[in-house]
Amino acid sequence: MLKVRDGIQIYVSIEPIDARKSIDTLAMLVFDEFKQDPRSGHVFVFFNRSHDKAKILYWDRNGYVLHYKRLEKHRYVLPKSGQVHYQINEMQLAGLLAGLNFEIIGEFYEINYENLF
Repeated sequence: MLKVRDGIQIYVSIEPIDARKSIDTLAMLVFDEFKQDPRSGHVFVFFNRSHDKAKILYWDRNGYVLHYKRLEKHRYVLPKSGQVHYQINEMQLAGLLAGLNFEIIGEFYEINYENLF
C-alpha cells in the first residue's frame, strides 16, 4: 500500500490515458488537466481505457515516482458521473487499488477500538 505524507492530496483522473505514457507525459497531463504542479508532492492517479491498468505519479523530494498496477481478472471501479477529476483520501486510494468503489469507501469511518474496550 502507498503511504501518503500529511498534507498531500490524492487526485484521480477518470479520463482514460494511453497506458504507454511515462513520467514526463504524465507530468504534463498533471499540469494541463489538474492545473497542479507535478512537483508538488501530491499524488495523481490515471487509468487506461479498459480500466485494468493504473499509473500513480508523484514527486518525492528529488525525483518522480511512478507506480504501475495491472489487474489480471477484474477492472477498476470508476464512477460514471460527469465528473472527470476526483480528490480522494488515503483509505479510498487503498480501496480503489484493491478494485473497490472509492465513492462507497468514503462513507465509512475508522473505528477507534481503544474507546470500545
